[in-house]
Amino acid sequence: MKKKFLKKLGLKRNNAGTSTGLLDEKSRKYIKSISPVDGEFIGSVSQTTKEQYEAVIEKAQEAFKVWREIPAPKRGEVVRQYGDALRKYKDPLGRLVSYEMGKSLQEGWGEVQEMIDICDFAVGLSRQLYGLSMHSERPQHRMYEQWHPLGIVGIISAFNFPVAVWSWNAMLALVCGDVCVWKPSEKAPLCGVACQNILKKVLEENDVPEGVSCIINGNYKVGEFMTKDSRVPLVSATGSTRMGKIVGQTVAGRLGRSLLELGGNNAIIITPSSDMDVVLTGALFGAVGTCGQRCTSTRRLIIHDSIFDEIKNKLTKAYGQLRIGDPLDQNNHVGPLIDEDAVNNYLNSIEACKEQGGKFLVEGGVLEGDGHESGCYVKPCIAEVKPDMAIVQHETFAPILYLMKYKDLNEAIHIQNNVPQGLSSAIMTMNMREAEKFLSTAGSDCGIANVNIGTSGAEIGGAFGGEKETGGGRESGSDAWKAYMRRQTNTINYSAELPLAQGIKFDLG
Repeated sequence: MKKKFLKKLGLKRNNAGTSTGLLDEKSRKYIKSISPVDGEFIGSVSQTTKEQYEAVIEKAQEAFKVWREIPAPKRGEVVRQYGDALRKYKDPLGRLVSYEMGKSLQEGWGEVQEMIDICDFAVGLSRQLYGLSMHSERPQHRMYEQWHPLGIVGIISAFNFPVAVWSWNAMLALVCGDVCVWKPSEKAPLCGVACQNILKKVLEENDVPEGVSCIINGNYKVGEFMTKDSRVPLVSATGSTRMGKIVGQTVAGRLGRSLLELGGNNAIIITPSSDMDVVLTGALFGAVGTCGQRCTSTRRLIIHDSIFDEIKNKLTKAYGQLRIGDPLDQNNHVGPLIDEDAVNNYLNSIEACKEQGGKFLVEGGVLEGDGHESGCYVKPCIAEVKPDMAIVQHETFAPILYLMKYKDLNEAIHIQNNVPQGLSSAIMTMNMREAEKFLSTAGSDCGIANVNIGTSGAEIGGAFGGEKETGGGRESGSDAWKAYMRRQTNTINYSAELPLAQGIKFDLG
């Protein structure tokens, strides 16, 4: 079955390259894709050299000259066709996501569905790139603003959403008239090649230059080609806060734009009035979905002291029922971490938590044997902690859930906000005043704030992103499209005179 879905996506064990998805023998350096599911080698991707990168950028520059002149609704039609192609390949692409990254098959299919959804959104957007009109203070003058494409948009994506986050950026950028150069995660490079193979066919069928969408492959050094390149006016980067600070400083140093989607340390506040069924579902999926490797994963539960023991006991029981194993088997709830480094970070955080006084209610550990031979399968765990512990300030990309108590809502909001990150947040309550307080200026300081919904599972219709060390970027819905365009203010004088602003007189007679 694994070989079948690879074949459907046009992938072989050695066929992936820089811009076209074909093997490039000139590179002579390859990135091996190893599945965390079973530890098997899937295939190799040729690593992009500096010379190849230059060729890709030149190709993108030439394509931009053509693409920007195509009317936005026609660009939207190309994106619509890509959405239809993704519907056709949803099953094999979702299986590849699951197998190469390690998330459950349902989540793999769900990620491809997000791509389809953002295509649909972008198609409608292609007819709604609105500018404002303003009244001029000068007679017989008209003022308005319009939006133009930026040029090349560089996209650096992370392993945990190896296809969806690229599409959030690329589909909006494409309808805006930009062209895209994508560096997929070196931990899931075949997903990038598969997406490029599908899009390449759509571009060819519409006589669109291939350079409208290119991929480059490699580690952070290949990413630096883009972050240091003044020909790439916008770099959208998803990953760790550490990475984002480097990207942000580098791009700002050349006065470019960066769109950063970085770490999250997301919390759910659980109040005495909350619906227990909603609490357990939201907390459980938020904490263990994608094996805790979402930027929106639930890391902290801030629980009122009057119901703390009840929540603790029910969650502990629920964790005992989790099935951990091959994510392509839909009977399993939790798949593996991405690689051995992630496993070591998980183990180190558990030890740090214990050293700082954390009490584990559900113990962690690495699973071995019985389908866990890759060494990447770990036990989701729960620890009771104090909110001021150092480890609680840190985001570990793994299924470690911290439980802490609070006495009143102001204290709970303070605990939630008192971390460096500011991506997603939630409150579980049936009390209208508590909900409104949480959503008010004095409430959550995160980019996403939910009521009776967990921290994970954002919809593409809303702008996605966070504050503080999450980077401040916004992707996907609402008016996030403006990040991919430049604003221009226009004034037209249709009189026979040239009146100056603010009534200034300038007489040459």
